[in-house]
Order: sequence, then structure tokens, then C-alpha cells
Amino acid sequence: MARWTVAGKVCLITGASSGIGLETASGLANLGAKVVMVCRNQGAGEAARDTVILKSGNSEVDLLIADLARQADIHKLATTIRQIYPQLDVLINNAAVASPRRTLTADGIETTFAVNYLAPFLLTNLLVASVIQSRSARIINVVSDQHQPVDFNDLGNEKKWNGMRAYARSKFALIVFSYELAQRLAGSGISVNCLHPGLVATGLSRDFPLPFRLMTRFFFSRPVEGARVPIYLATSPELTEVSGKYFKGCHQARSHPATYNRELAARLWEVSQHLTRHSSQK
Repeated sequence: MARWTVAGKVCLITGASSGIGLETASGLANLGAKVVMVCRNQGAGEAARDTVILKSGNSEVDLLIADLARQADIHKLATTIRQIYPQLDVLINNAAVASPRRTLTADGIETTFAVNYLAPFLLTNLLVASVIQSRSARIINVVSDQHQPVDFNDLGNEKKWNGMRAYARSKFALIVFSYELAQRLAGSGISVNCLHPGLVATGLSRDFPLPFRLMTRFFFSRPVEGARVPIYLATSPELTEVSGKYFKGCHQARSHPATYNRELAARLWEVSQHLTRHSSQK
């Protein structure tokens, strides 16, 4: 088994200004990684970066600003990353949104599906060449065990809107993408895995009714506990050759049976290419 250490490796985390993303950045920086934090807001991002540096004592922490709801921003972000970093060793797609109201992005796509699924699909495909340069790299997608099958006739979630259902469908799509990408990258040295971090109190619930926010506050885990799982997937030597798996906590588990359907995966990939106008690798 190839030796693996995260010290000195370039680790990029989206949605890193708060919650699990911030704690993951802190944890990896504490282990000596060169951390790249992708945040939407400049002020919040700078504050988060300062926090990570202070907590870890590691000054090798960079900040990049991008709104992952905008595909133009994702393209600019990918270009910047390729220009600055010759290679990526760890890519953690953590950014996510959940909303009780249906909204559209500047690209005309339902926001939850756009940010939680299409953004990781597009960013990862734009960065695959950089990740391959590492020869031994890890792509990690943060999902949820509350996932449920997408409806190809209603990817925009227009029929009887439900915010949590839209969230669950977007995470289902991200799991399917993880498995399909692992198949496509087999033999490249890149592992692709996804994880459910547990029920964690993060900013995702900020726009939901007070009773739900209170429930998450008092009964869900803290972000630092949720971050244990992506840190484990990013750093554990025993996972060097493990790919195409779903983790609940730090243990492999089975996702919804439909996530293993290769015909569904191929259809979702094709639709995703169309929605992102990106001809990703075959």
C-alpha cells in the first residue's frame, strides 16, 4: 500500500467559511496541509482564514472567493486554481445550501440543485487534470443519508416545492456522481468517495422555521464533530486505494439502492453536461 500523509499536500475545501467546512480546514491545517479555502463572501472568508491560521499555527492557508451558484464564477475559480497550484492532492466538495423557498440562480437553475450538485460536478471536472498530476489524490464529496432519488421530469423541483426534498435529491445526485466518477477515474491514482457527516448543526437551517432551527441547535452534533469524517477520508493511509464508496461516520455503508444504477448514472451525467455546458471526460 502506498504511503500517505497530508502534510505539505494541497487540500481545497469549498464552503469553508463556517460549519463543517471551516472545521475541516482547521483540522487539515493542524496536520500540516496547505489549505485552500473557497468561500462566497470576502469578509467572512478572511475571518475564517484568520481563525484557521490562529487555531492551527499553520500560515499555509489560502483564500479564494467564488459564488458556486454562478457557473461563470466556477470557471473563473477553476482557472485561478490551475494557475496557482500545479497540482491538487485533496478536493473536498463541501459547500451546500438548503432553503424553504424555491429560487433560481443567474443561470436559471434551481438553486439547491445548482449549488449542491451541479457546482461539484462542474468544478471537479474542470480540476480533474490538476488532481491527476498528484498521481495519488482524493476527491471527497459531502452528502447526506437523507438522500432520495432525483426525478428527471422535475430536476428543477417545480412540482409542489419542498426544500428538504430538493436538498435530499441534490445529495442523491452527488452520491451517484461520486460512484460514476470513481468508475471513470479507475486506474488513475485518484480515489473518489462520499460521506454523510452525521446530523450536524450548521448554517444550513438558518432560513427554516424556528422550531427546526432549535432542534438542530439542541439535538444535532457540533461542526467540529462532523468534520471528523471528511478529515478521516482525506488523511487515512488505509483509504489510499479505496474508491467509489459511501461512508457514514468513519465506516463504509450502503446508500439508496438506486444510487448504484449505472443507467441512471449515465443519464444524470449527460443531463449534467447539458446543464453546465461542459463536455467532461467520457
